[in-house]
Amino acid sequence: MSAVPLNELSAGDIARRIKEGEITAEAVTRACLDRIDARESELHAWAYLDPDLALEQARALDRGPHRGPLHGVPIGVKDIIDTVDMPTEMGSPIYAGNRPTSDASCVALMRGAGAVILGKTVTCEFAGMTPGITRNPHNTDHTPGGSSSGSGAAVADFMTAAAFGTQTGGSVLRPSSYCGIIGFKPSFGTFNVGGVKAAAVSLDTLGLHARSLDDIDLLTDVLVGRPHVAKAAPDRPPVIGLCRTPMWELAQPETVEAVEDAAARLAIAGAAVREITLPASFDDLTVVESKYNGRDIFNRYERSRLMAYEWNNHRDKISDGLSNIIRQGLETDYADYVAAMVRADECRARLNDVFDGIDVLLAPAADGEAPKGLDFTGSPRFQGLWTVLYAPSITLPTHRGPNNLPVGIQLVAPRRQDDRLLSVSRWVWEKLGPA
Repeated sequence: MSAVPLNELSAGDIARRIKEGEITAEAVTRACLDRIDARESELHAWAYLDPDLALEQARALDRGPHRGPLHGVPIGVKDIIDTVDMPTEMGSPIYAGNRPTSDASCVALMRGAGAVILGKTVTCEFAGMTPGITRNPHNTDHTPGGSSSGSGAAVADFMTAAAFGTQTGGSVLRPSSYCGIIGFKPSFGTFNVGGVKAAAVSLDTLGLHARSLDDIDLLTDVLVGRPHVAKAAPDRPPVIGLCRTPMWELAQPETVEAVEDAAARLAIAGAAVREITLPASFDDLTVVESKYNGRDIFNRYERSRLMAYEWNNHRDKISDGLSNIIRQGLETDYADYVAAMVRADECRARLNDVFDGIDVLLAPAADGEAPKGLDFTGSPRFQGLWTVLYAPSITLPTHRGPNNLPVGIQLVAPRRQDDRLLSVSRWVWEKLGPA
């Protein structure tokens, strides 16, 4: 029997040991609740938690037949994702006490596979940039990142085995990098987003926070609806493109060190590492002043229309930061929005050329360590580029910064090559390991 506390087990280990009769779903859930009880007053990772409801789910699983590959696994759900038995408040007083009438598709799939929906994790207001109250588990004076703040912190602090996040710019990978866990954003459209509060529909992507690649694999297979088969590392060293991106000069020294060190160590381990420069047209996707800056334009324009009800009826309950984004979106010329869409489509069409002879790209995951303070959740620029390009991406917690806080690296694959990304990530993780 493993001496690892039950709340620190991976999702796969929990499911296996419950199936083999070594432990119970109730015991695992209690261990997670005990950890939350010990740490929540410091971290504030949970927007809603009902211990009795969580234990009721676990006991029902222990009494009944085996439900599936996640039987008894605790899962946290970002509080913009609908849950039929818990409020979905979206980090806003507008939706205080809001009770959905059904589960989001992703939650229903988790329940169907036997997961325990442990609770709702804190989100920035409407999955934007206005922070919640969550703190970084590695140093509570620092942000955990956003907007999937509570999910990243809860997984990193062993409160839950895994959790859902969403990414419109960088809201899965940035919290994962800052909190020292694995964050996975699949290709755009891979995971169903029914029942998830929209932010910018041309970018919104459901993602995963976990502490192991095995768990990312397992949860992905449940969500896409296929039998679980772990993605083995490739049988040959991969070809890795070192892509510093057009924003390299904005990277903090710890991110520069992480990317350069990872490239050097992977080359020593046998990978063919090639310098990759993105086509000049890709620069438009990241330059703030450019009228083709898709991440900013899509976010402003689409948010302003998706939030028409809240803007018209509850404007006084919207934060100043989000109000400014909505105003900017309402003032955005439709022709500029279309031009940005066209440029993004052109770059997406050229992305496969970037990967000619390349298995994955190695790129910065975030500017650096988690910033000090809770008023700013960090910049999405190093994640947002790949979000606009619809490419699958993952962050691995391979390095530490000057304040001993986590610094991740980012791996990126062509759109719809998610399995390739997960396979090569295993090879990279085997060579680099955790910081």
